[in-house]
Amino acid sequence: MTIQIGDAMPAGNFSVMGADGPEPLSSEELFSGKKVVLFSVPGAFTPACTARHLPGYVDHADALRKRGAETIACLAVNDVFVMSAWGRAGGADGKVVMLAAGNGEYTRALGLELDATGFGMGRRGQRFSMIVNDGVVTHLNIEAAAGDVGVSSAETALDQLG
Repeated sequence: MTIQIGDAMPAGNFSVMGADGPEPLSSEELFSGKKVVLFSVPGAFTPACTARHLPGYVDHADALRKRGAETIACLAVNDVFVMSAWGRAGGADGKVVMLAAGNGEYTRALGLELDATGFGMGRRGQRFSMIVNDGVVTHLNIEAAAGDVGVSSAETALDQLG
């Protein structure tokens, strides 16, 4: 079942790149007591994700924080090394937390898995964004097609934060 507005975020774990290498980050650590803007991409270094989705959040990070976002995070079914490299290449360091969900468990827990096997990409995450306040979804924006970057954009998150 797909997560809905008003639902609590499921328990789960991510990997992030720390100063000394990969580090675990739990969903509780990420969401508890904070307002988080979370967006998901089908894959790091893919065309729409690299050209339009991540750059919007990097460019608008300060404005999102001014409107109350304490954390801005990007989720993808990629390994931590790829997410770290993509974040560096996209200028995300210090602006967007790059969450690796390499085996896709968290995406499945959200009910937002994407079957990209027809493109040779395996199972990925749908393109979406959400605002999570203290672990509860307050806004959820799921794109109709994987290549679309509209309702899940940083501009939409800015509008929803008020």
